[in-house]
Amino acid sequence: MTTSIKTRVLDRIDLAILDVLQRNGRISNVNLAKQVNLSPSPCLERVKKLEDDGYIEGYGARLNATKLKQNVVAHVEVTLKESTEAAFDIFKQHIMRIGQVVSCDMVAGGYDYLLKIRVGDMIEYREVLGKIVDTPGVGTNRTYMVIEHVKQDVGLTVQVEE
Repeated sequence: MTTSIKTRVLDRIDLAILDVLQRNGRISNVNLAKQVNLSPSPCLERVKKLEDDGYIEGYGARLNATKLKQNVVAHVEVTLKESTEAAFDIFKQHIMRIGQVVSCDMVAGGYDYLLKIRVGDMIEYREVLGKIVDTPGVGTNRTYMVIEHVKQDVGLTVQVEE
């Protein structure tokens, strides 16, 4: 039996709210309401509805990686020895336990996974790489060290029609 999930259509104001909150999650409801041309009460109702409907997953702060001594970034391509559901599941379970792996995407192409690793120095990187290659089923890996961040991920593009 299949069930369909109904997704409501977001209007211009909903999209504007999402755009503003993504750039400044600490904005007060009063200031948010001003920016999207609503009064505070309906604005707050819309925000709550966007949260309840799953459009807003949470709020957070961007931290300074250099000050926190986590400014060494590497991207690692990982190829598994076999492409089975069991191998994928084992890999996922192990990767989820490595805190320095800040993102892991299964990809199509010449390898199976692309990992982003954030560490304080090359010694820590080597330890993390050891954990990755010791994961059952891992075949090969290739590392690309980040020299300079040219463009950071600052969120989703929200198209607000005027």
